[in-house]
Amino acid sequence: MRRVRDIVLRPGMSVRELVEQFEESGGFAARYLGQAARILGEMVRDPECVRFLSFVGAPVSTGLRGVLAELVKRGFFHVVVTTCGTLDHDIARSLGDYLEGDFQMDDEELRARGYHRVGSVLVPLDSYGPAIERFVQDVLEDAYSRGVREVGSWEVSRMLGERLRDESSILHWAARKDVEVYVPGIMDGAVGTQLWLFQQRRRDFRLNLFRDAERLSEKVFKAVRTGALMVGGGISKHHTLWWNQFKDGLDYAVYITTAVEYDGSLSGAPLREAVSWGKVRPGARKATIYCDATVALPLLAAYLLEL
Repeated sequence: MRRVRDIVLRPGMSVRELVEQFEESGGFAARYLGQAARILGEMVRDPECVRFLSFVGAPVSTGLRGVLAELVKRGFFHVVVTTCGTLDHDIARSLGDYLEGDFQMDDEELRARGYHRVGSVLVPLDSYGPAIERFVQDVLEDAYSRGVREVGSWEVSRMLGERLRDESSILHWAARKDVEVYVPGIMDGAVGTQLWLFQQRRRDFRLNLFRDAERLSEKVFKAVRTGALMVGGGISKHHTLWWNQFKDGLDYAVYITTAVEYDGSLSGAPLREAVSWGKVRPGARKATIYCDATVALPLLAAYLLEL
């Protein structure tokens, strides 16, 4: 057992110098964040590792969007797995503004005034549904005019990202850095609804998620090693773990969550549970961090930038 060491602060110290002290601080969430930073550093320096980044959509409504976009821009990850909410918020924030709110605001009043609420973020109605509809329909119509009749979710994400000019956009950088964005639950959101509405007019247009499976299987089966940073649970976490079981599990794995494991949920399941399923390799370098991702992820990302 190691001695607990105090964190030493000094003016002008780097984020890396701070975070590297966490692992020997003894507790509590900071210790695991320090472990995670070390594991992610090893992962991004491994030239034979295919790296996955998975996250849920809600944080994209916050300033964390900029952190996620920077991780993609810097080439730290090769594959993104996310939810339809990410597409929705990334498009909406590229076209308009979200506003600061509060968890305690009156939701009936907000509805009457034309705002949606995502936690402590306010989404003007006109910046969301109508703006997304106009943008997505225009992108799909343009693709259709060029002969596109069948797409997977990664191809939808690529088409959307190619049209976005916002350098704070995750999809913008994914398209430009050739990072494929997979959305296994793409019908569960505004963009998914727009795909369905487009297909009502263009009946020979098809969404084919088997195209995703073909691409993901190729990446996983060819990989020497794989690693993942998973932000939040749900379908994006599970899809990442699911595909990696076909190569006997992730070699590097970091999971950021605020969910508890005692209700048996996937979001609450720590990475050690995934070992029993073959989704994380026995002996893999892994860390589960119990912390709000809007706090933990900027620290981890800043650490990676200073390597």
